[in-house]
Parts: sequence; structure tokens; C-alpha cells
Amino acid sequence: MERIQKILSQAGVASRRTAEELMLQGRVTVNGDVVRELGTKADPAADDIRVDGRRVKQAERPRYVLLYKPAGYVTTRSDPQRRSTVMDLIPGVREYVYPVGRLDYDTEGLLLLTNDGDLAARLTHPRHEVPRVYEVTVAGVPDAHDIERIAKGVTIEGRRTEPARVELAPGRHTATATLRITIAEGRNRQVRKMFEAVGHPVDSLKRVSIGPLRDARIKPGQWRDLTADEVRALKKAVAREPSGDGRAGKRDSRATSAGRETREAAPRRPARPRASAPRQGRPAGKPRGRR
Repeated sequence: MERIQKILSQAGVASRRTAEELMLQGRVTVNGDVVRELGTKADPAADDIRVDGRRVKQAERPRYVLLYKPAGYVTTRSDPQRRSTVMDLIPGVREYVYPVGRLDYDTEGLLLLTNDGDLAARLTHPRHEVPRVYEVTVAGVPDAHDIERIAKGVTIEGRRTEPARVELAPGRHTATATLRITIAEGRNRQVRKMFEAVGHPVDSLKRVSIGPLRDARIKPGQWRDLTADEVRALKKAVAREPSGDGRAGKRDSRATSAGRETREAAPRRPARPRASAPRQGRPAGKPRGRR
């Protein structure tokens, strides 16, 4: 017997945290009965477990997809406004993968999709402080004081951001400036709001790494499967327990213009679970999708 949220996570339906939300919303049934109690256990081999009326199948083989999301796509499995989603960019992936974290509609860059619910939950949990790195172009040129403010933390909607690493790109800056920022928390539109707080609205935003994952060769709209080494590196990054209270930036409180780390939001709610046939992945260096 396993907890239902663990069964849903292992089946690739959702991360454990998202599975808990599905249960609390009354969207999960076991043998016809709605289950809202988070401690409820079931037998995935014997019980009829359903989400939104669709039966949850046994766990698929894990699939790990690295996508370069272009601007103009929603980071969800489906969209009620019928906008293009990141799923439209990976039609060849048959497993029930879902985005790990979120990139805004107007943001581009690296995005991980997987059906490994345990890994997804760890990557998006604040205590693991998984850094995300962004390249950002802003209006105007932030001075040393502006950069120091962002690095030490600014107040957004009544709450101060954790320390960040902020670096101004070398070169001549006039009407706009390009910077690199690394953070380890995942509040909604956080990078944009941080720069708005110091008077420099974001013109463009691109995520260039997720923890140990980076790939300068992959182009917008292309995707590839992670290599075994990359999967191991991701799991290693979230295996160690953080020191202190687990908040981002605790390890080094002296933020400077050369200093800190990135994180984006938790997985959005998936649409519905479905069975699917496994598909063999390709090695790194051979991205697929738009050219």
C-alpha cells in the first residue's frame, strides 16, 4: 500500500505537491469514492484510482526532456484560452510528461519536462535551493546601487526576495543593459518584478540553466532527451540536504554584483493522466523540433 500522492507521482500524473492539490480539489477517486484525506493509502495494482475520471495506469519508464521554450508559449499541458502550450513543441513525446516549474508566456529558455514526480517535487522545493540562471535585458542601465539592492533582496508584494547573484554583462550599455541573474526561489514573475522594483523594467528574459543543466547549442523550439549523466547530476543536486533553515541564499549573505542563484515556480496542474507507449530517446547534442 502506498500513499495516493506517491502513486500519482510515480505514475507521472503530477508531482506529489500537485497530486495533493488534486486530492483536496476532489478530483481523485479510489474505487469510486472521492478521496480528500492526504494520508489515504491504496494499492496501485489492485485499486481503481482515477483523476478527473481517467484511470491512473502503472508507472511509465521515466522520461526527461530538455526544451528550449520560445516566447509566446504557455508553460502548461493545456490552456483554457487556447494559446499554444509547450506540449505543442514536443509532439513526439508519448509519455505523460509535464513542465517542472514555469516560464512566463513572454520568457524563453530552458525548461525541463518529465514524468518523474519525485524528481520534479525535489527540483521545485525551496529547501533544495536549485539555482536557475537568467539573462535579462532591461530598460536603462542599472548602477552599482541598483545591482546591490537586487543582490541583497528587494520587497515584492510585502515580502523580501532572497539574495541573488547579479552581474552586468561587459560592453557598452546605453538605452538598455544586459545582465545575468541567478536566484534560488520561484515566485511568480520574480525576475521581472525585481528589476521593476529598482526602476528598470525587463525588455527580454531568457533562462540559460537549471541547476547543472545547460545547453548553448539548443535553439528555440528544439528539444532533446537528457543524457544519463545529466539525470544523475540533477538527482545529485537535490539529494543533499541544505544547511540552516533551507532558505535560498543562506550560505552566503554578502550579496554583491557578482553574487547568487535562481528558481521558478512549482509544476502547474496537469490535464488528465493517460496511458502511453514508451519511446526511445536520443543522445544529447541532437535536439529536435523547430529549426
